[in-house]
Amino acid sequence: MDELTCNGLAYGSFLKGDIDSESDFRIDGSVNGKIKCRGKVIIGEKGRVVGNIICSEADIFGELQGNLTVSDTLSLKSTANVKGDVKTKVLIIEPSAVFCGTCDMGDRVSSDASESYVIGEDQSE
Repeated sequence: MDELTCNGLAYGSFLKGDIDSESDFRIDGSVNGKIKCRGKVIIGEKGRVVGNIICSEADIFGELQGNLTVSDTLSLKSTANVKGDVKTKVLIIEPSAVFCGTCDMGDRVSSDASESYVIGEDQSE
């Protein structure tokens, strides 16, 4: 991750709303909303996200409750706790990581935001 182009949310911070980032984004605080990132998303060990994530790569050390669409590589670290469905090209799950959901893998993962939805959100619209 390029330190000059990395955005972040520090531990102890809480954000309610959507994030749209052109570069890498690290979350050590809490986010309640959708995240769309053209770079890598990192959820730190104390980080928590409730909402969907669409990105090119992701390293999850913390907690995610929502669906995840990753166009390249998704890595669930040993401290990760993910509840939601995953679409990715490559999935790496370390021992002790918790993943509760379905996984769709393949070379052609769409990063279209219209394919993702938040848990509990009305799909009849």
